[in-house]
Amino acid sequence: MELLALNSKHSPLPTNLHSQRPNERPPTFFLSLTRRSRRMPSSSTLRATLKEFDIATEKTVKKMSRDLEYSTLTALSPLDGRYWGKVKDLAPFMSEYALIYYRVLVEVQWLIKLSQIPGIEEVPSFSDDAQSFLEGIVYGFTVDDALEIKKIERVTNHDVKAVEYFLKQKCQSHSEIVKVLEFFHFACTSEDINNLAHALMLKEALENSIFPVIDCLIEAIVKITKDNAHVPMLSRTHGQPASPTTLGKEMAIFAVRLSRERRDISQVEIMGKFAGAVGNYNAHLVAYPGINWPQIAEEFVTSLGLSFNPYVSQIETHDYMAKLFHAIYRFNNVLIDFDRDVWGYISWGYFKQITKAGEIGSSTMPHKVNPIDFENSEGNLGVANGTLSHLSTKLPISRFQRDLTDSTVLRNMGVGLGHSLLAYKSTLQGIGKLQVNEARLSDDLDNCWEVLAEPIQTVMRRHGVPEPYEKLKELTRGRAVTKESIRAFIEGLKLPKEAKTELLKLTPHSYVGAAVDLARTTEEAVKLVNVRC
Repeated sequence: MELLALNSKHSPLPTNLHSQRPNERPPTFFLSLTRRSRRMPSSSTLRATLKEFDIATEKTVKKMSRDLEYSTLTALSPLDGRYWGKVKDLAPFMSEYALIYYRVLVEVQWLIKLSQIPGIEEVPSFSDDAQSFLEGIVYGFTVDDALEIKKIERVTNHDVKAVEYFLKQKCQSHSEIVKVLEFFHFACTSEDINNLAHALMLKEALENSIFPVIDCLIEAIVKITKDNAHVPMLSRTHGQPASPTTLGKEMAIFAVRLSRERRDISQVEIMGKFAGAVGNYNAHLVAYPGINWPQIAEEFVTSLGLSFNPYVSQIETHDYMAKLFHAIYRFNNVLIDFDRDVWGYISWGYFKQITKAGEIGSSTMPHKVNPIDFENSEGNLGVANGTLSHLSTKLPISRFQRDLTDSTVLRNMGVGLGHSLLAYKSTLQGIGKLQVNEARLSDDLDNCWEVLAEPIQTVMRRHGVPEPYEKLKELTRGRAVTKESIRAFIEGLKLPKEAKTELLKLTPHSYVGAAVDLARTTEEAVKLVNVRC
């Protein structure tokens, strides 16, 4: 077995790995590999040469490395880099800052809740001043506060405990709250805080960032539907010319499909638990056995605008997350279908794209205006669905009462939602550039008179003409069909005069069935879907 020479033009190694200063010998590793040998080197020789290779690589990496400050140019994720401007609306809900903020909110609200439980005498009802002080920590929470918590975490090596310590420090100055500092995080496991924080992140992200853009997207497609309800268009089934439709009706399909998926997303109950280390209120009942802790937990969770899950282990079971992410996945799949269809209609010339001064479609072909928005959307929907699919399948699975695999996965919720949001905005941007080319649509119909074979043979069946399908097959399959040949065929049929007259009126432009009416009622259909939310 021979080793390939690495100094050939096909070398997979960077050229700078081969360069040496004058009078500097290349590492033995390279010399040994560039000599063709009929026998494998000994293990000791191989270890020695590999060590020299490691040293050479380390030197090269040091030369290549840059001590880069974080910016949109140095971000590893394009969401935090190139596309930051389009997805930054999600940051208040899906960033690590947001996770820390919602943890603070939950901890503070829990302390306030404890002060309202008559059976817990050690935490008396807070005065208005104390309650305002606590709420001010939440409402006034800043990035600097989050950085302070991260600083504490470097010591604790525990992110939720760092929040508890931060709050204790923050409240040292308040004479009333300082007496009950140890009731921060009372009877809680970290997951009591985290699951509610994650739930609030999702709830707020959907309501403030995702749904508004989805709704704009559906409205934009409905507008295309209404504006083009009457515009006839050649259908294509299996990529071949088929019975005509209207452009508006084909857009209507997507408006209604996306509305249904949007409804399904909104109907997912976002849930929370607050039942302690293994879901049984063990510590709660030891400390205060006379309190109905399941009821208190339900009151607390629902006060945050979440649904309560009473049957849990240490973690909330994440089943609602699987349902939610899969619903978004399905919405995204429908939008991929839309993107690809519009991409095809652009390539056929059914849509023109409005150009913008200064923009370049192709670096070498000046005439091109590429459908980049729909391509960008499709690509990002694929990335989003890869993440959402993993979240959906992984999160409901946890060993016994919990394992930690969900923790790192949950930090990627913003990745799935971020690429989705980016895609929605790209599709919206693409729709804004579309201009219907009715002349091109009309030309395609003029050249496809064979699509009238369907109505003709159907009328022939009604009136008992034998072998209607076979007769039309002989006329149309593999042959050029024109207006004249179709009319001649109809004239030769033994049909009632009225039937023949109606068939002679048909053209590929008029043979659209109920497409116009379906398109014109799309807005009502979308509203009906939303009413069922």
